[in-house]
Amino acid sequence: MRVLASGWQPGSRPRIYRDLVAGRSNFVDKPRGPGGGHYMVESASSVIEETQAPTLASNDRSIDLVHLARMTLGDRGLEREVLALFDRQAAMLVARMQVAEPRAIAAVAHTIKGSARGVGAWRVAGAAEAVERAASGGPAELGAAIGRLDAAAQEARAMIAELLRAH
Repeated sequence: MRVLASGWQPGSRPRIYRDLVAGRSNFVDKPRGPGGGHYMVESASSVIEETQAPTLASNDRSIDLVHLARMTLGDRGLEREVLALFDRQAAMLVARMQVAEPRAIAAVAHTIKGSARGVGAWRVAGAAEAVERAASGGPAELGAAIGRLDAAAQEARAMIAELLRAH
C-alpha cells in the first residue's frame, strides 16, 4: 500500500478523491484516527480482481464458502442472513417459474442468476443462465432447463440448511 495524501480534512479533498468517487482510481479513503483527518491509500488492484473470480475449487460444493466470506467481509452473521435470504428467494422463484410464461421465466432466471453469483452458488447461477437461454427455445428445452435449475437450487438449499444448523 502507498499513502497518497496525509492530513487532509474532509471538505478540502484532493483531485484524487474526486477520481475515487467517480471510480477512476485505485486509492481508498481511510480515517486517520482520533486526531481527525483522513489519508488516501492505494489498494492492490490485483487483489480486487482476484476476489471477483470464482476459486478453482468453487464447483466442489454447492456454495463457494470462500467467495461467500469475501462478499460478506468475513461477517458470519451477514453470511447467515444472506444465505437465509437466498434460500427463501430460490425456493419462491423456482416455484414461480413452473407456472410463468417464457418471457417472465427468463426474467426470474436472471434474478436467480445474480443472487446465486452473490453467494457463490455457481451451479445454480449456471443453471439459471441456461434457463434464460432456453426461454427463447421450445417448451421441452425450457422444461428440462428449469428441472436442472430446480435440482441445483435444491442442492444449494440443502447445503444452506446444513450451514445454518452448524452456526
